[in-house]
Amino acid sequence: MENPIQITYSFKFSEGASKIFDILLDRQTLAFSSAIKSDPPAWARLNHNKCSNCSLDEGSNRYCPVALNLADIVNEFKDFFAYENVSVTVTTEDRTYSKDTTIQQGLSALIGIIMTTSGCPVMECLKPMVRFHLPFASLTETIFRMVSMHLLAQYFLNQEGRAADWKLTGLENIYAEVGQVNRDFAQRLADAAKKDANVNALVNLDCFATMVPLAAEETLNEIKSYFSAHLK
Repeated sequence: MENPIQITYSFKFSEGASKIFDILLDRQTLAFSSAIKSDPPAWARLNHNKCSNCSLDEGSNRYCPVALNLADIVNEFKDFFAYENVSVTVTTEDRTYSKDTTIQQGLSALIGIIMTTSGCPVMECLKPMVRFHLPFASLTETIFRMVSMHLLAQYFLNQEGRAADWKLTGLENIYAEVGQVNRDFAQRLADAAKKDANVNALVNLDCFATMVPLAAEETLNEIKSYFSAHLK
């Protein structure tokens, strides 16, 4: 891949050990770049706890693309508990983020990138968020970014003369589908890990997916005053 976008996640543990993961994304499509695995785990097969809303054909897709790309990371954290403390550093092309947090929180952000960029038909809609990745985002930040992304997509649709969704109905539908994937995929991860770090990281993502549509209207009302100069 020529000139990929690189996002690096570094996990440093209290005893001094560290784990580093380099995420490479196609600069045009944001597709995740991964090496071909010669012996993928059984839990990565598409028909293993397949997501109920998955549209991929088992005849042409032997493995779940998300599971394939997560396999190495899941294996690295299979013996960790979610509550263990870790120092996480995220390096992008533009800046570096760092936070002392739990494995669950750090792993949640990393898993979110891979789930969104691996070719899952449901998660594809969230790809623009990855290009402007904000690790450790709060619920308010996530809602602001998600609504902004959705409305920008509607702007592009409108520019092409197509119907646009200015009432955020489509965003609610997207998050309903994403939430279903998160819950179903957690069942798949439960078969892959001895301890709970991987599963709880996904549970954390699902909590956000559930809370975004529920809290969106209230959050937008809270920040409306920030736009007073635009609303005159």
